[in-house]
Amino acid sequence: MPVIIKELVIKATVTDSQGKEENSASSAPPMSNEEKETLVTACVLQVLEILDKKKER
Repeated sequence: MPVIIKELVIKATVTDSQGKEENSASSAPPMSNEEKETLVTACVLQVLEILDKKKER
């Protein structure tokens, strides 16, 4: 007999990590404007592809 889950509750605790910068992304070297534009363009293209695929369905 299958089990049907009608409700799923997920709890999470988020803590401020200002004192733990060695593990965070802020310790990475800063990106140049050109690198940022390249990254944003790549993300936009991926999102547009996903939206096009959903329209085809």
